[in-house]
Order: sequence, then C-alpha cells, then structure tokens
Amino acid sequence: MVHFYSYGETEMTEERREKLPISDFYKVIDYVTMFKSEKWWEAIVVFESLGKRSIGLYLWHNREGVWKRKHKFNIRNLDEWNKLKNAIEQLTPKLVSKQL
Repeated sequence: MVHFYSYGETEMTEERREKLPISDFYKVIDYVTMFKSEKWWEAIVVFESLGKRSIGLYLWHNREGVWKRKHKFNIRNLDEWNKLKNAIEQLTPKLVSKQL
C-alpha cells in the first residue's frame, strides 16, 4: 500500500499525524510511505539539509515501540538520479525469471 502525503496539506489523516522518525537536523519537505507495518516502515522522503534538497530512501525497524533507522540511501542531484534510473531500467527486465 502506498500513501502519498504532503507537508503542505491542511487536512491530515490519522497515520499522517505520526512524525517521520528523522533527525530534526533535516527539514522534511514531502514523503511517500511505501510500506508500513508494526515492525517495518519504508518511505521515500524529500528533505532539506544546509540549504540543499535530497531524496532519501529510508527503512526503519520498530524495536520496543521506537523506530530506529535500518537503512538510508540518498539521491543528492539529478545526475545521481539519472545514473540510478538508468541502472534500474537496465536491470528490471532481469526481475522476470526465465521459463524452463
């Protein structure tokens, strides 16, 4: 299930009220929750740090009621995005297993 949220929205859903477990050092601009369960939370986040914006792919694990970051991958600019996108487009056909 994918949930789209915008920090500019005035109406907030129940799930939206929960603050992302990201350091206050970062200013969250927007995010999309890709998956969330009691134990795991995946989100793609646009954030700002020191006046520069990046996209972060986050995975958090809930341990004893506290969300702890397990993985973080940043895309800092359009050049990085294009390299990543090209690599993914090159590899996605290999997701389909060969029929015997």
